[in-house]
Amino acid sequence: MNLKRASLLLLLAVGTAATVSACATLQRGPVGNSAVPQPAKAVDLTQYRGLWYEIGRYENGFERGCEAVTAQYDLREDGLVSVLNTCRQGSVDGPEKTARGKAKVVAGSDNAKLKVSFFGPFYVGDYWVLDRADDYAWSIVGEPSGRYLWLLSRQPQPDDQTRAVIMQRTQALGYDLSLIREVRH
Repeated sequence: MNLKRASLLLLLAVGTAATVSACATLQRGPVGNSAVPQPAKAVDLTQYRGLWYEIGRYENGFERGCEAVTAQYDLREDGLVSVLNTCRQGSVDGPEKTARGKAKVVAGSDNAKLKVSFFGPFYVGDYWVLDRADDYAWSIVGEPSGRYLWLLSRQPQPDDQTRAVIMQRTQALGYDLSLIREVRH
């Protein structure tokens, strides 16, 4: 490869990374946890895979107006995790919007930390399974900045006791519950 072509490819890669970073910055919400803890438990990806319902989140630009949000995780033969996020725009019956991505496990994290990519080879998103039910019925997901939080359940409408456990654990992890936006299903 000649020097001119290599320089152009480098500029494109840097420009794309800067654009992705700028977009992520524009979509950030307030910090809801200034001291995000490390994940509490190891994650068995075989048990974690499957369909999850988002029952609450910190609002963010890329999910603004989304209802009936789900995330489908599957294991790929190459060791990565496939990600399919789906939402209904504006209402539970609104038009469907999807985002496909992939994730890789962060070494040394007991599978509780992943890096996510929705933009080709760029793994820019952190996905930390901060806590989960022993039977994988619910999960609390965050990332190091404390600006993003997702409360996930295997059921679109968890019972009151399960919801209370999720909220108590979320608060114990240091999150501001007043910033949580409930998701309708």
